Amino acid sequence: MLDYYRQMLLIRRFEEKAGQLYGMGLIAGFCHLYIGQEAVVTGMKAALKDGDQMITGYRDHGHMLALGMDAAGVMAELTGRAGGYSNGKGGSMHMFSVEKNFYGGHGIVGAQVPLGTGLAFANQYKENNAVSLTFFGDGAANQGQVYESFNMAKLWDLPVVFVIENNQYAMGTSIERSSSETHLYKRGASFGIPGIEVDGMDVLAVRDAGLKAVKHARSGKGPMILEMKTYRYRGHSMSDPAKYRTREEVDGVRQHHDPIDHAKARLLTEKWADEATLKDIDKAVRGVVSDAADFAQTSPLPPDSDLMTDILAPGVV
Repeated sequence: MLDYYRQMLLIRRFEEKAGQLYGMGLIAGFCHLYIGQEAVVTGMKAALKDGDQMITGYRDHGHMLALGMDAAGVMAELTGRAGGYSNGKGGSMHMFSVEKNFYGGHGIVGAQVPLGTGLAFANQYKENNAVSLTFFGDGAANQGQVYESFNMAKLWDLPVVFVIENNQYAMGTSIERSSSETHLYKRGASFGIPGIEVDGMDVLAVRDAGLKAVKHARSGKGPMILEMKTYRYRGHSMSDPAKYRTREEVDGVRQHHDPIDHAKARLLTEKWADEATLKDIDKAVRGVVSDAADFAQTSPLPPDSDLMTDILAPGVV
């Protein structure tokens, strides 16, 4: 639980710093923050084994950090520096790490779902016993390619877990206004895919559901859908003022359902940690994020010659 707390706090502090750098003009382009949703990826990461994969959409910084990608490399990519994970040419939405089995970071809504299904097909073909975690949001849940992926995944019983991060708003449209069926865990019913609704603000609830779903997929029973009921505190992106919801709504979630506060209270209640220990963790995390921000601002810009690299795979004429 202490590790989960540390991980969620790292994601929160990292995203807060990214928001500051964006406001200073040091991060350009799109930037979608994960503040409020930290328990989802932290809990799901706890359910994985070595070799399992993760793929997601454009709200992806938290997934990178949860998988152990270096905070400095992620932040440097946000600022477009050569020290970033994509050498400064991908930005917020287009980072990956073969070493950490993270396959992006995708800017097209729902495009990662067939790719994540393809990863699962490769796992089945190679008989490597790995599971693909494929994340997408409540807005992407209405995309046609998602259902084509569901059909294929169940038809071949592929080892994939579809994780729907339902943060209640697809850009600025509430789920009640955009989806005729708002219980998204039911979306796989016509394909024979079981689904579970999960409290996405409780890291232990997420972990337990994740363990069940990953075991289901790994055992050859095919895909499962996990609908994570979560909430984002910031706008859809840094350019979104989020005027489509009230301040009272956001404050209510922060006060009563914040995933980090919930974990902190549990740690103290169960006497798994004391206030001094948690303060030390916060201090250490802030140090990591501060160092990452410094690196992101001092790492050199990519040379002009890099414009002609990474266009074709090696050996392609």
